[in-house]
Amino acid sequence: MPTDKRVVVYGASGYTGRLICEYLREYNIPFLAAGRDHARLKDAVSAVPGIDTVEHEIVEVEHTVEALTEAFRGATVVLNTVGPFARYGHEVAQACLAIGAHYTDTNGEQNWMIDAEAQYSADFASQGLVLTPGLAQMYSIGEIAANICLENPGLNSLDIQVFWKGHPTVASTNTILTNAAFSKAYYLEENEYVEWPADAGLYTVSVPGQHDLGLALPWGGTSHPVWFKNDPRVTTAKALGGVFNPPLMKAVPMLVAAALEQMEGKSDEEKYRIIDEQSSAIRSEMPPRENPRLNTSLDSVYASGPLGRAHCVIHGNCNYKQTALLNAHGAAALLQGAPRKVGFASSCEAFGHRELLGTLRAFGLVLDPIVTVHR
Repeated sequence: MPTDKRVVVYGASGYTGRLICEYLREYNIPFLAAGRDHARLKDAVSAVPGIDTVEHEIVEVEHTVEALTEAFRGATVVLNTVGPFARYGHEVAQACLAIGAHYTDTNGEQNWMIDAEAQYSADFASQGLVLTPGLAQMYSIGEIAANICLENPGLNSLDIQVFWKGHPTVASTNTILTNAAFSKAYYLEENEYVEWPADAGLYTVSVPGQHDLGLALPWGGTSHPVWFKNDPRVTTAKALGGVFNPPLMKAVPMLVAAALEQMEGKSDEEKYRIIDEQSSAIRSEMPPRENPRLNTSLDSVYASGPLGRAHCVIHGNCNYKQTALLNAHGAAALLQGAPRKVGFASSCEAFGHRELLGTLRAFGLVLDPIVTVHR
């Protein structure tokens, strides 16, 4: 039976999914909370403050195209939080096409974005629908900063840094290991994808606003090279990311190396089993709720051209809340009208970088950007 809820939060029992439900409540948008375990869904949604003030429904659904299509039929927007998305995203995208619904997700997986664009963009566009993978703090804020720089004509190269303080979730750890096992990481150089050296290890970088140097990784390549490959203003885009915790950053390559050693010579099924075991062992419980005093973020973009320079820094807090708000904003915008672009579209292409920034500012999650321009 079709749902009368126009917005679906798939994976609502997860950390990010629950926060999206919180912001949909603040927007007064009725929603369908969907996932694979009804009891976990009920516990998560029931924990949302004031949940009784917004219409919502909970449904347990099997992760198949057929089951998702049946459960989501009647919806206008599906907000997908079930990752790793290269592993689980195809069924959701196909279900959206079957019912004629817009699609967003919270991924940071470059390989998934490249595949999603190649496989589904034309079909979404033909139905007037948007396919926006990566509507999330981890890279959308950097994209906002990049677009602020690009408001100055004549800039074509982007040097991007993303830093955050937070607790890893099962999904984020699983994604790191999945990326390492099954995909390569690319940056954009003169409109072509170039592979990051797989054995380069940690990069030492200068972090704006602090005296200490930071440690960063290509983090699977990030979303930026994929998004800006379609932008006629940009020819080159490199991005590195890291956490404000040097010991944790130093542990990441060792974690990945140990997992890859276990996976050597194994089948894909066995590799996924090892990935699931490793990620659950690191953090299997729900992370603590974010503290804005502790869980901060920083996105820095240097944009350059033959005769121009611009630098934009955006400081924020509560990374997961930023992600949740971005998705609630996207849902509200899509319920009111068409996206700015159909088919495969970045966060800013779909919803506007100034509009996304305005919403984050209105909810107190980011500071006003610090912009320096030299022409």
